[in-house]
Amino acid sequence: MRALVVDHAAPGRLAIAEVPEPAPGPGEVLVAVAAFSLNHGELPREGAPEGVVPGWDAAGSVLQAAANGSGPKAGDRVATHGPRGGFAERRAVRVGNVAVLPADLSLEDASALPVAGVTALRALRASGALLGRRVLVTGASGGVGRFAVQLARRAGAEVVALVGSPERGEGLAELGATEIVTTLDGIAPVHAVVETVGGATLVAAFALLEAGGFLQSIGAASHEPALFAPGATIGPAKYLAAFTMGTDVGQDLSYLARLASAGELDPQVDWRGDWTSVGAAVELLLGRRIRGKAVLTVS
Repeated sequence: MRALVVDHAAPGRLAIAEVPEPAPGPGEVLVAVAAFSLNHGELPREGAPEGVVPGWDAAGSVLQAAANGSGPKAGDRVATHGPRGGFAERRAVRVGNVAVLPADLSLEDASALPVAGVTALRALRASGALLGRRVLVTGASGGVGRFAVQLARRAGAEVVALVGSPERGEGLAELGATEIVTTLDGIAPVHAVVETVGGATLVAAFALLEAGGFLQSIGAASHEPALFAPGATIGPAKYLAAFTMGTDVGQDLSYLARLASAGELDPQVDWRGDWTSVGAAVELLLGRRIRGKAVLTVS
């Protein structure tokens, strides 16, 4: 079968090549991939081994149900998540990381949901009850950020969206942001932070937490160290939590798919193209020129 593999000589370090067919285990389904989305963390960097098939998020149709009888049946339209293998014509994936899709949700939109959507959902859930509270989302123009803005507002929060420029903030008010800012100076205290930037932004966001508040550190897009001044972590109890999305995302993914199908969650797909255009998509994503998600279809 064909897949995008790591090729350091290719645009975006990815090229279409022939690879062996996946062999599903007893608790895995075999899926014919129709579309996949891109995430910063899965893109090959310098030193990545050649020939590997990356890809966390993909959507398509089940070709073969799990041998142990669990999970969706052959023919079901599904969204999937896994540690690799999504950038291919077919992938094998554990049933715990598969969600059957509503009939009216496109496979392209569904492929944008797993990592970004579930990360935002679980980070907000870990921050406690949000009804009537202020939530800060840093890097709010990105994939995770745009989901976090929508889900925090849906939970009843007043949402502050931090973006790198006014242009990057376009559309966030319509998604539920009550404040769109390019600096944290002068911002009123918040109960929770979904923090994707790291560095000085993480330090400033932690300082904005009210007593009992939570900061979920889910990324470090700035690639800068976070340097706290002496005494900055002394005072009324508030919490900086290391965050990882975790596994077995199927149930949460099903919830997000139902919201998207009902028009209550916008996957925010800003760029669409054929997988032969992956080099252009990677360049735009790494250059922070995509607001939300980039989705590619398998031709």
